[in-house]
Parts: sequence; structure tokens; C-alpha cells
Amino acid sequence: MTEKVTEKMATAPVDSTELQVLDPIDRNSEILFSLFMVLTFTGTLSVASAGHDEVRQMLIAAIGCNIAWGFVDAVMYILRNIIARGRRSRMIRAVRGEVRPGKAHQLIADEIGALSQGLGPADFERLRQWVVAQPVTENENARVGRITRLDLRGALAVFLLVFASTFPVVLPFIFIDDAATAKRLSALIAISMMFVCGYEWGRYAGLKPWRAGLVMVLLGLVTELIIIALGG
Repeated sequence: MTEKVTEKMATAPVDSTELQVLDPIDRNSEILFSLFMVLTFTGTLSVASAGHDEVRQMLIAAIGCNIAWGFVDAVMYILRNIIARGRRSRMIRAVRGEVRPGKAHQLIADEIGALSQGLGPADFERLRQWVVAQPVTENENARVGRITRLDLRGALAVFLLVFASTFPVVLPFIFIDDAATAKRLSALIAISMMFVCGYEWGRYAGLKPWRAGLVMVLLGLVTELIIIALGG
């Protein structure tokens, strides 16, 4: 177990060389966020009075909004990575400079979290010695604050997820002239996407995927109704 913890600490602090850019929580969160945003526009469209101009304006507003928020989310993703690297780098510097092994062990335990309960004093000491033995690079603070290629890949993935998740919901309004039919099909697609996101979350968390999918649909519908009621 200590080998896995050591490997995690080796890659995470400065270089952030994780192979997976976005985990299932991040991916599905961005998709759901995009769905809530676009449904705010499609859900408030009045099918009784909506003509081609109204539908066109709704599509432009929905797509434009998700482009803007996809960009904002991408920027925030980069900032979160920089802050996380800085925090982990600070922890490593604190461990290196701590002369009391017990205090250093506590710093490591705080970083590891709940998994630290499975480690004993010898394991923590081995990790402490490993951290202390790591070479100190020049301008380490500058490296931590530098935007990496992996940051840009993740930011691009976030933007594309938010942007691309818009289109399945708005496509019915592009290809179907009857606004009422398009709205029902759009809602069905959105519900299906919510279910898939919940299913994936459930499988990732070790829960019952089908139940998690149904719960996500229910929560999504309630959340969207609240957003619309508040003038979202």
C-alpha cells in the first residue's frame, strides 16, 4: 500500500503527470452543467407562440451561453490545477523542513486522507524519508505556477464537453419544424443524457448504476424546474 501512496506523491505535487485528464466525476459534472444551461432556454420556450424567429433566437442564446460558460469552466479548471499543485508543493516543503518526525507524519496523513488510517508509524516514516530524499529543483515555485500541457488538455476537454453536450438537446429544433414535437424530443434526449451521467457516476462509486441513473434524472428535473422558476 505504501508503494501506491509513494507513487501518488511522486507524480502529483509539481508535474501533475496523471494519465487521465478528467475523471468520471469531472466529465459527468461538465455534461450535466451543460444540460442545465441549455434546458434553461429550451424549457422556457413557448411552443404555442414560438415561430422560426423565436426558435432561432433561443438556439443562438443557448449555444452562445454554453460557449461562454465552457470557456469560463476551462479557465477555472486551469486555476484549480495550479492551486492544487501549489498546496501539495507547500506540503512537501513543510515535510522537508519539519524536524519532528511525528509532525511530518501528520502532514503526510492530512494529505493522504482516509487511506492514512491503514498506515502505521513505519509506513509514515518511510514516506517522510522518501520526501526528504527528493532533489530540490531550482525555481520550484515557478514550476508549480506554470500552466502545463496537461492543464491545457484538460481545459480543452472541459470546453468541448460543455460545448458538445449542447447539440444533442438543440438538434430537434434544427431539424423539426413543429416546436412542440421538437421540445418533447429535446426533453427526452436531455433525460436520457442525465440518466447516462447518473449511471456512470453510480458505476464509478460502486452503487447500483440503474438506481443512480434514475435518481439523477429526478434530481435533474427538480433542479431545472427550480432554475426556471427562479428566472434562470
